[in-house]
Amino acid sequence: MEAGAAVLNESVIYLPQVGSTNAWAKENIAQFGPVGAVYTTDQTAGRGRLGRGWVDAPGKGLYYTAVIKTDLVQPSTLPLFASLAVCDALKQRYGIDCQIKWPNDLLLNGKKIVGILCEVASDGHSIVVGIGINLAQPQEYFDAAGLPHGTSLALQGVNVDLDVDPEWLAQYMTDFGFDRALYTYEAEGFAPYREKYKAQCVNLGRRVTYDGGAGIATDIDDEGRLIVHDESGDTHVFTGEVSVRGIYGAV
Repeated sequence: MEAGAAVLNESVIYLPQVGSTNAWAKENIAQFGPVGAVYTTDQTAGRGRLGRGWVDAPGKGLYYTAVIKTDLVQPSTLPLFASLAVCDALKQRYGIDCQIKWPNDLLLNGKKIVGILCEVASDGHSIVVGIGINLAQPQEYFDAAGLPHGTSLALQGVNVDLDVDPEWLAQYMTDFGFDRALYTYEAEGFAPYREKYKAQCVNLGRRVTYDGGAGIATDIDDEGRLIVHDESGDTHVFTGEVSVRGIYGAV
């Protein structure tokens, strides 16, 4: 365990500062049991999907990684399952209802507050689930970072306690979002969560654009894929990225 690290209990590790919680978890994978987590409020070298940079605002955000070593029947849907876990934690803590932009970005009032990145660890089996939650970054942070569609809970009027909330959220997501919920998810996959996910998915019923075309997003299948009907009536199933009209990133 590196200097300054603190074990909250047998499953959650706190680091005062770290380059990336995902990278740290992968480098220290042996320290974790079947389900565990590491978090910080000061991440200096994070990154998002497709290698996108992750700008830090020390003490203003939660940077959390869940480690899952159990066998999953459908690991490809873990990003969608993880998005529901974070939605539940934010609902329990703040009483807010987030929407999900498929596959796993969380929105509040149409702006992004959570990003999720799942990666396979070096052992080829364990999966790390990186979750960044914007707690109290000011508007200047998003302006300077070139993130016009990003926001924080505090900017949206949520009462955030930076002394208490990061630990509470990390513990809740570990115990309830991942550990206990895995009893169902690891054996049955996404199907039991599909309707709940669809109810929170902002894509459905909207026109979406993708590489090479556009159409209406009509459903999410049991494998977590977005089903889109294009203008010619054809159906396309996606596992990549799409943009949604009326939502950030739309074309």
